[in-house]
Amino acid sequence: MKDHLFAPDHDMMFGENFATYVDPTGFDDSAEGVSRPGHFRGVATVVTKLFNIIQPTHAYFGQKDAAQCCLIRRIAKDLDMDVEIIIMDTIRETDGLALSSRNAYLTPEERNVAPIVYQSLCASRDLYHSSLRLPNTNHASIPAQLLIEKVKSVLHSEPLVSNVQYVSVDNKDTMRPITDNVTSDGAVISLACQVGKVRLIDNIIL
Repeated sequence: MKDHLFAPDHDMMFGENFATYVDPTGFDDSAEGVSRPGHFRGVATVVTKLFNIIQPTHAYFGQKDAAQCCLIRRIAKDLDMDVEIIIMDTIRETDGLALSSRNAYLTPEERNVAPIVYQSLCASRDLYHSSLRLPNTNHASIPAQLLIEKVKSVLHSEPLVSNVQYVSVDNKDTMRPITDNVTSDGAVISLACQVGKVRLIDNIIL
């Protein structure tokens, strides 16, 4: 079996007088959507076009952008696309930093501290799991706000983290914010922050 690369340019995908878009409901209200207005309409449109052109049986996406993964599963289901969406684990450096083309813009000093992004998520995950192990709790849960505060406290301990744009605890299937308690059903914690001037995103599944 041979590998094939489909790499269309902008004009091939969005020709003259292009006027049709896939506009998914609700995703612009997610934490990442609020930070990047219109982003998910673009993702939904280009992925739909690629699926229509290529007609794949399987499509693989990385977990690093949790909202995007949720969106792609949703459009495949809602539009009855005959493709299996497979979400792959985020690939990380040995120190935990999620692989990203943006990492190249980090200075050596910023690169040294950038793993704190993943460390903050791990600290929140550990807090969540510890709440499930508490004795005499038949329906263990923990307030979502406590998980958010744990992430922020770790991030704010590093001076080179210059801007925490959001930390969000969301339903894994819909990316709707969980505003009360996170139960044993789990959730996804996602964040966006700047290390120096570089915007990094990451998430962790509970």
